[in-house]
Amino acid sequence: MPEQFCRVSPDIELCWEDFGEPTDPPVLLIMGLATQMIGWPEEFCEGLAGRGFRVVRFDNRDSGRSTHIKGRAPTVGQLLRRSRRAAHYTLADMAADATGLLRELDLGPAHVVGASMGGMIAQTVAARHPEAVRSLVSIMSTTGGRFVGQPSPWVYRIFLRRPGEGKEAAVARTLNVFRAVGSRGLPLDVDTIRDIAERSWDRDHDPFGPGRQLAAIIASGNRTAELRRIAMPTTVIHGTSDRLVAPSGGRATARAIPGARLVTIEGMGHDLPRPAWPRILDAIEETAARADALRQRDVV
Repeated sequence: MPEQFCRVSPDIELCWEDFGEPTDPPVLLIMGLATQMIGWPEEFCEGLAGRGFRVVRFDNRDSGRSTHIKGRAPTVGQLLRRSRRAAHYTLADMAADATGLLRELDLGPAHVVGASMGGMIAQTVAARHPEAVRSLVSIMSTTGGRFVGQPSPWVYRIFLRRPGEGKEAAVARTLNVFRAVGSRGLPLDVDTIRDIAERSWDRDHDPFGPGRQLAAIIASGNRTAELRRIAMPTTVIHGTSDRLVAPSGGRATARAIPGARLVTIEGMGHDLPRPAWPRILDAIEETAARADALRQRDVV
């Protein structure tokens, strides 16, 4: 289905699209920092839809064709000091956006899947809006704790370096980022990364949106206590070679959420490498099946 727009609050409009049959159980995919909804590749979405789901992906606020917030981006100094005063919004606000999309599209409760910052948003949706969530899958994400999930120190230099002007420079920067933080033990799909980077530039290239999103993560702090309230079936997926969100972040997330299952993918970094798709899709389907079995048991 072509891209559509949905107003989820007076100030926020989200761009979204879906795959699969409208009557199938819904799966909401939430993407991460500085990444548009097309970061969930079409073939991945179609593969999930082929397993009997209606798959919805959308641009978070401050990315893609969704609403961009007016306001200054945080400075490098504010980010390094982890200043909460630099934030225009928090992960809770982004979770409210996602929940509003489910409400306005009449999709809830849905199976909610998030990657990286999207995993943080998905966790927050599950903790604060449990009525909207059937099951939760958190991929390459963390709890916000200061001593887990931290990136390798040299990674900061890559993200704080200002890109050159224009589309070619932006695409080159994206490729450099994924060469640094992407999978080492699994093939890096350079052609797909380049294609997504090029299309992302064409859809939107707000240079300050990622900084505002990062400030939202910092302002949200340690969410471990909140995650302990999550009661629906949950799977946490993390790669062993993730240098942006260290595997300790995935382990901490699984420990914090009661009954969560941890799936570790050998060689996966901070990306969605094609060879890992079968295990990721299997995990989403299995988690959804657990949730649906519980719902049927409760009805009986």
